[in-house]
Amino acid sequence: MKNLPPLPAERALRVISGRWKPMVLYHLLLGPQRLSELNRLMPAISQKVLIQQLREMEAHGIVSRTVFPQVPPRVDYEATPLGQSLRPVLLALCEWGRRHAAELDELDTLGDCGKLSLPA
Repeated sequence: MKNLPPLPAERALRVISGRWKPMVLYHLLLGPQRLSELNRLMPAISQKVLIQQLREMEAHGIVSRTVFPQVPPRVDYEATPLGQSLRPVLLALCEWGRRHAAELDELDTLGDCGKLSLPA
């Protein structure tokens, strides 16, 4: 794991930054997911990049990986309590994104972040 910056805001952004991490975390905040399910939910991400993002998030303590000893092997990923604590951050980013789109008259192009506001 790379050294994280000492400034707390910069540290937080480094942990969740990247093209895919917020989206991966979004899906994991809704419940545990298998790798194949995450691939299905995000078809634009390659499996190699998805695994890399999951490993980085696991190293930062926001995602856990559970291997079930069965044939074929099953691996579940889920947000840890530390990862779950990012729910309000992602909700705030969703709200800001909505305001930004409204300012640019692009609300019709947005998806929905509504599932995040459901209880964990």
